Amino acid sequence: MQNGNVLKDKSVKEKPLIFVTNDDGIHAPGIRLLIDRMRALGRVVVVAPDKPQSGTAHAITIHTPLRLKFHAGEPDYEEYSCNGTPADCVKLGFKVVMKRHPDLLVSGINHGSNSSVSIIYSGTMAAVFEGAMAGVPSIGFSFNNYSPDAALDSCGAVVSDIVEKVLEDGMPEGVCLNVNIPDVPLKELKGIRICRQAGGTWQEDFDERVDPIGRKYYWLKGIFVKTGNGEDTDEWAMENHYVAVVPVHFDFTSYEAISLLKYWEKDA
Repeated sequence: MQNGNVLKDKSVKEKPLIFVTNDDGIHAPGIRLLIDRMRALGRVVVVAPDKPQSGTAHAITIHTPLRLKFHAGEPDYEEYSCNGTPADCVKLGFKVVMKRHPDLLVSGINHGSNSSVSIIYSGTMAAVFEGAMAGVPSIGFSFNNYSPDAALDSCGAVVSDIVEKVLEDGMPEGVCLNVNIPDVPLKELKGIRICRQAGGTWQEDFDERVDPIGRKYYWLKGIFVKTGNGEDTDEWAMENHYVAVVPVHFDFTSYEAISLLKYWEKDA
């Protein structure tokens, strides 16, 4: 006791504050599993889209009012949905709901892979980039099965393992993690690989259709084609039953190209 105040025992570590979001929506099975795992590790605040937002990338809402809906509140747990994008959810979570930055942000578990160039279109990973830009250690989790009824049994242990490592060791400044889990039973997972992003492209087309009153409309379709698949890539890792962990950052500068283009410079 000192000056009438009880000194806090510094050996007692406060539970980390963990922010949870996704792009599949507040009711998706993936986020429910992620929430359960995070509640075992810390205090949890959830702000997730009120409907699926897959493929929205880093879009933000500027022409429509944003609204929060409260779903649940318990000791060490709060849950909200938002009518905006995953990036909107993070901004509202940090500035309105928590009024502070959390100790960790996790996004997912996405139904479908976000490996290779799919990261560019991913709402799951946009939330992760938003967290990283705010200086928060951030992780995106995706499962390589697009079905909403996919068996997520193998994901729980992977999520807990990686989150515990990040909570313990932290992350380099400006770096976040893109984690892709192969669609195999837990007993067939061979382990975790730290990877680079595989080369690839989407070969796309539009299916032209006609609505009931005769107007044309178009439905995007496409297949993913790998253009490179070395044994150090995320695609190779998943194909060989490894969890692929790609450290990524939001600085898009091609530093190698700066020296190649330097001769363009001139004074006005």
